[in-house]
Amino acid sequence: MAGLRNRAGATISRQGGGGHSAAFSLLVLLAALLTCGVRCAESAKPSNVIVVLADDQDIQLGGMVNRFTLEIYTLTSWQLFPFTVTPLCCPSRSSILTGRYPHNHEVRNNSLSGNCSSIQWQKGPEAEAFHTYLSKLKYQTFFAGKYLNQYGSKDAGSVGHVPVGWDQWHALVGNSQYYNYTLSVNGKEEKHGDSYEDDYLTDLILNRSLRFLDDRSPQHPFFLMLSPPAPHSPWTAAPQYQKEFQDVQAPRDGSFNKPGKDKHWLLRQPPNPMANSSITFLDNAYRKRWQTLLSVDDLVENLVKKLSSINELNNTYIFYTSDNGYHAGQFSLPIDKRQLYEFDIRIPLMVRGPGIKPGQMLQAPVLNIDLAPTILDIAGVNLSVVNVDGQSFLAPSLRNGTVRPFFLVEYTGEGHPTKDPACPKLGPGLSQCFPDCVCEDSYNNTYACVRTLDSNQNLQYCEFADSESFVEVYNLTADMHQLENIVKKVDPSVLQTMNQRLIKLQSCMGDSCRDYK
Repeated sequence: MAGLRNRAGATISRQGGGGHSAAFSLLVLLAALLTCGVRCAESAKPSNVIVVLADDQDIQLGGMVNRFTLEIYTLTSWQLFPFTVTPLCCPSRSSILTGRYPHNHEVRNNSLSGNCSSIQWQKGPEAEAFHTYLSKLKYQTFFAGKYLNQYGSKDAGSVGHVPVGWDQWHALVGNSQYYNYTLSVNGKEEKHGDSYEDDYLTDLILNRSLRFLDDRSPQHPFFLMLSPPAPHSPWTAAPQYQKEFQDVQAPRDGSFNKPGKDKHWLLRQPPNPMANSSITFLDNAYRKRWQTLLSVDDLVENLVKKLSSINELNNTYIFYTSDNGYHAGQFSLPIDKRQLYEFDIRIPLMVRGPGIKPGQMLQAPVLNIDLAPTILDIAGVNLSVVNVDGQSFLAPSLRNGTVRPFFLVEYTGEGHPTKDPACPKLGPGLSQCFPDCVCEDSYNNTYACVRTLDSNQNLQYCEFADSESFVEVYNLTADMHQLENIVKKVDPSVLQTMNQRLIKLQSCMGDSCRDYK
C-alpha cells in the first residue's frame, strides 16, 4: 500500500489489519528498538521520558494482543502484569499523575462533584504531580491531548488554568473528541473544526510533539505526555482507516453474553441473552475502536523515527499505557468500563529505553500508581521525599516479586438524581444506560477490592457500599473469567483476612500502602 504523508511530512505506511490487533505495528516497532541494560545510560544528560496514554484501551479483549502475543511479549521489553487502581478515566489519570490511590488524591469519578479537575484538585494533588519534579530538574515539559474529563469547564478555571510545571500545554477541554473540540494552548482558547488535515486530534498531538522536539534545547532533557483520544468514543477513525477490520467482531469467549449470576445487582439487571441490537451495537463499537488505534500506531512510529533522527532514541524511555480497560458484551453489559473485573482493571503497559533488556519478567503486579515513582526514579529523584503510594518498578524488590502480594482497586459510582427520560421504567440513581436501557453505572456501584496475586494465590475480594453490603470473591486460578462468585464457599478465615487487608488499604497513605505485613 502506498505511503501516506501526514501534516508533519513524515511518511506513514499501513496495510490492512485483517484479524490483527490494532496495536500490532506498535508492538513490533517497540520490540525492534529495545537496547541496553537498566539505566545503562548514566550519561552526562539525564534520560528523556515520553508517556503515551491511550483512552479506554483494553488488553483482555484483544485491544493490545493477537495471535503473535507470546512472540511479541518475549521480544518486547519486560513482561508485566499491569493493573489500574480504578477503572475510570479521571480518577485513573489522577492516579497516574500523582502516584496515589484515589482515596488519597480524592478524585472519585468523572464529575466535578467527584473532584475531577476541581479547584480542590488543582490546589492540592495537581500541584504535586510527578511532572512538577521534572520541571524543577530543568526537564523541558510538553503535554498534548486529553487531560481530565472536567478540564476547562467554567467551574474548574476554564481554559486559562494551566497546571504548574508544563512548558508547553495543548490540553483538550472536556472528554475525548476527534473533531470539533476546543484546546487550551498555554492558557488560550483554540477552537477546531472537522478538517482531517488541520483538526484530527491524534495527528495534531503528533505534529505538535514533533515541533516541540525540533524546538527543544539539546542541553536539557525532555518529558512529553501525549494523550490521544483513541480508542474512546465517539470512535472516529481517520479517513484512510475507516474501512479497516470489516471482518472483526468482539470476542465471544469467556464471560461474553453470560448472565451476571450471584453478582452485584447492577450486573444482574441486563437482559440475557443480549438483544441482537445490543450485539450489533457493541460489535460496531469494537471495530471502530480498533480503527482509531491505527492513528495511534502512526503517532508512535513517527515519534520513534523523530527520536532516532535527532539522536535521542537511545537516551529516551517510552511508556505506552491506558487509563483503564474496557468491556464489550461481558456479563451482557454492552460497552463501558467502571467494573471490578479483569477486563476493566487490566491495562496495557509497555516500556522501552536505556537499560531495559527484552524478555525480562517482573514477578509482582505493576500498578498505574507506579508510573510516577518509576519516572521520577529514572530522573534521579529521591523517592523518599515524594508523597506517593506506588513504587518504582525499577526497584529490585518489585522486579523479583518479593513485595506487593496484594493491592487495592477502588471506585465510586456515578448516577443521575432523576430518571432517564429515555428509560422511563428505570428509577433515579443510574447512569450510562445504553443501548436498550442497560445501565453501566449507579450511585451504589461503589466498591473496594483486594486483588491478591502471588505464587500462592490469585484471588479477588470486593465489598460494595450498598444496602446489601454485597461481597464478591473470585478464585482466578480456577475461574479466570470470574463467572462464579464463591463468597459462600470460601473458608471464613480467608474472608476475614481479606476484609482486614481491605480495611488497611482503604486508609493507607504513602509508605503504609506498601506495608504488606
